[in-house]
Amino acid sequence: MTVGLVAQYAVIALLVAASAAYTLRRLAPALTTRWQAGVARTLQRPGRAALVRRIGRALQPRAATGDCGDGCGTCGSCGTASAAPREDEQPLTFHPHRRP
Repeated sequence: MTVGLVAQYAVIALLVAASAAYTLRRLAPALTTRWQAGVARTLQRPGRAALVRRIGRALQPRAATGDCGDGCGTCGSCGTASAAPREDEQPLTFHPHRRP
């Protein structure tokens, strides 16, 4: 294998891993937050190097504050899908295609 081919595989693997992480984060935010907290807790154990503990503190997920700015979406009052449509919005109506 040439160096160029190995670099190409490494870039593709990095892109696939990043897209999988993004998709998992969007579809299962509670699960990924739990995993992120577990990794941060592991890195922050006593006896670790200062740099590793600093990385663990940076990875620690933010706690939900209860206001609409944190994006937790647990109460359903942050203007998500349960909100009523505005007056200037009209719902889409799809009709079956009629053949002449």
